[in-house]
Amino acid sequence: MKKITSEFYRGNTVESIHKIKVLVKNLDGKKLISTGNDNDLIFPRSAVKIFQAIPFAETKAIQKFKLNPRIIALSCSSHRGESFHIKELKKWLKKISIDKKDLKCGIHYPLNLKANKNVLKSNIKVDQLYNNCAGKHLGMITSCIVNNLDTKNYLSFKHPHQKRIRKVFERFSGKKIIKKNYAVDGCSAPQYSFQIKDISKILANLNKSYFGKFENSCETKILINSIINNPNYIGGTDSLDSRVMRISNKKIFCKGGAEGVFLFIHLKKGIQGVIKVVDGNERAIPPVIFDIFKKLKILTNSELRNLKKNYDFNLFNHAKILTGSIKTKLK
Repeated sequence: MKKITSEFYRGNTVESIHKIKVLVKNLDGKKLISTGNDNDLIFPRSAVKIFQAIPFAETKAIQKFKLNPRIIALSCSSHRGESFHIKELKKWLKKISIDKKDLKCGIHYPLNLKANKNVLKSNIKVDQLYNNCAGKHLGMITSCIVNNLDTKNYLSFKHPHQKRIRKVFERFSGKKIIKKNYAVDGCSAPQYSFQIKDISKILANLNKSYFGKFENSCETKILINSIINNPNYIGGTDSLDSRVMRISNKKIFCKGGAEGVFLFIHLKKGIQGVIKVVDGNERAIPPVIFDIFKKLKILTNSELRNLKKNYDFNLFNHAKILTGSIKTKLK
């Protein structure tokens, strides 16, 4: 397979086409689906937050501050600013006795539409906790507190905690991160580009780690179990990754990232996938995920039907009139 596209039809005419880069492999390294972009560099963005949280779990901060599984899941999250997210983040803030202004992620309104409307209606002043990366930043700051490291410049490329995060990426990828692949993420944290094949290897080793067959097994189990048991805390009630994990009944761990990135591992079948929409448009991901899962039988028929209920691939306008459809082409 060399080409995957997500095509948006208006009537019977293709109106828009999104090109997709895909690599799906099993734990033996066999390619199940590939568009031939294995060597392309991409920024995985928020899809790799679990790896940024592994050093946080290594510090034993979870035990020291008695952080519950919902808070642990939030350390890997791109939360949608729903009330239950903010509630747990406030608990975490109180436990480590810092000010929300210490988070250097910036401020934005909730990504969940209902939560956003509630904030505006209630005249709530949003702060750093509403940033979708707040949990990741709290994980970094908490780690610094436990290790007696400076918390003011915790995002610096040279900060000891950021060096520990890079060591995790290097451990799981088997490759050294080079400075030219360094950039700054939307939340101001360091972000690194990787070849798609190396992200696939990172995911394979994460799967192995979960079953005690790779390093950081203890930390990986704590993080993944917290997430799959509380899927709404890694995204939200309306996010694709949370929905897929809910539907799969704890068989899939997955995470989306900005600019059309989606990563997944099937914990039982030992399959891992890297998906990147070339133009960064995230609307193309649900139909692609559906067809890949269907082709590889990653979900059961009933689970696929459940997923499709959440994402109707027919297109309607605001008057609820059918205008077109979405189709994935796997060639």
